[in-house]
Amino acid sequence: MNDEYTAAQPLAQSLVYVVDDHDSMRAAISTLLRSVDLNVQAFASAQEFLALEKPDVPSCLILDVRLKGQSGLAVQDQIVAGASGLPIIFITAYGDIAMSVKAMKNGASDFLAKPFRDQDLLDAVSNALLKDRERRAADGEVAELRNRYAALTPREREVMAFVTGGLMNKQIAAKMDVSEITVKIHRKHAMVKMNANSLADLVLKAQALGISAPMTR
Repeated sequence: MNDEYTAAQPLAQSLVYVVDDHDSMRAAISTLLRSVDLNVQAFASAQEFLALEKPDVPSCLILDVRLKGQSGLAVQDQIVAGASGLPIIFITAYGDIAMSVKAMKNGASDFLAKPFRDQDLLDAVSNALLKDRERRAADGEVAELRNRYAALTPREREVMAFVTGGLMNKQIAAKMDVSEITVKIHRKHAMVKMNANSLADLVLKAQALGISAPMTR
């Protein structure tokens, strides 16, 4: 059933981590993933995985719930606390409703009970990798916006905040105690530096950056 597997991006650009303390299960999962040309790194313990310096590529983690010394849910807590955003697919032979609910509420990408179909795991991996690609793309867009915003002068930032807060040029001029022409100049510069092609676009970018109108004076 491996020929059913599809992926939106080249598999060579992705990496799947497997953490399972059962040698046979770890080997079987790794073999399955490599059969569809996925890059795999497998670990017998959570400690080995957590200590690894991970490359900056779309990734996901297949994690056994029941591990010696540390539960998979505890590992999930550490990953969430580190804000890495790594999608996690839980697998377990002892899964129950409470465990599944806790894992999903904490951001798990999927939860599969053993024995699972090969294609179910491949589908879960495909979805998780797509989710990580989308997260990375969104993070990159926000980083670019922050760089653009950092290039604005203090006055341009102030005008941008007022403009995206819904104020007209005349109102902004009164609040900043400057001429309306000065406001228009700062507004134009802000639009260009933020690469905004319309006011609506500028508003969306301000929202992405968490910018709100400054306190009135």
